[in-house]
Amino acid sequence: MDLSILLVHGLSLAAIYGLMAIGISLLWSSIGMINMAHGASFAVAGYAAWGAAEVAKPLILATLGKTLSGTIAMAGVCLSAGALSGAIMGGLIYLLAFLPIHDKPNFAVRSLIVTLAINMATVQTLLWVFGPKQKNLPKIFGMGRIEFLGLSARYDQLGTIIGTTVILGLLLFWLKVSRKGLEIRAMMQNPEGAVLSAISVRWTALPVTMLTGALAGLASVLLSQTIFVSPTSGAVPLIKGLTIALLGGLGSVPGAVAGAVIIGFLEAIIGALPFLGQRYVLFGTFLFIIAVLIIRPRGIGGLLDKARK
Repeated sequence: MDLSILLVHGLSLAAIYGLMAIGISLLWSSIGMINMAHGASFAVAGYAAWGAAEVAKPLILATLGKTLSGTIAMAGVCLSAGALSGAIMGGLIYLLAFLPIHDKPNFAVRSLIVTLAINMATVQTLLWVFGPKQKNLPKIFGMGRIEFLGLSARYDQLGTIIGTTVILGLLLFWLKVSRKGLEIRAMMQNPEGAVLSAISVRWTALPVTMLTGALAGLASVLLSQTIFVSPTSGAVPLIKGLTIALLGGLGSVPGAVAGAVIIGFLEAIIGALPFLGQRYVLFGTFLFIIAVLIIRPRGIGGLLDKARK
């Protein structure tokens, strides 16, 4: 077992899972909604990035050629298309699954059902429009490996780790310093107190759903560097994101980050063990999550409930 390969593979998995899990946790802690359509946002963003790349590729090749500038331009096109389409899906989820029912009884259950319906309808629509054939995105980080301080990493793995770190850093900075970010944090810490302080749940929910949709879109582009885009490509990331959010303590962003790192490295280790391998990755991961939740039902970072009390 090569420890350098294990470290890089674990970090790249943790980066992608973290984007999904943080989006789910952020939405739950701020507006109390579990978004089962997060996988639909993931799949739609993948197709949007593929479509944008197909349109932009001839133009970029004609103007910049196969140079570093061309690679950067293609990366910008794919990431922008993924984030924008994910944000639009987030806005659609806000209009269909939050705005009409957020003040109705059993909102959490109702929104769960509505978002599940959105997810299924989106998958069927993608199947109808694009068919079951898979699409592949261009390698926005290039192809090859880099050696650094004894570590060997593929370009896409290094790009995923650095890109996710930058994205999460910007997200935390925005939540900390912007007025809307402060309102979202207030709702995460004490929803009733935030409402009494004249913070509108209705208008705070829109940027939250769009933001979490954009995170799903970015995760889609980054993960699609190693897997193909398909109508059902969001199913596994949705399940992984939900379980990691539960492991980290639903509603806890630091817990989601910790959960993503743990699961990323756990999958890398199980996949590298010769007597287990990739066949047992899902089994081993869910077994670990179940064991943790039996011992600590509130998850790793289950401090939010205590803070609210």
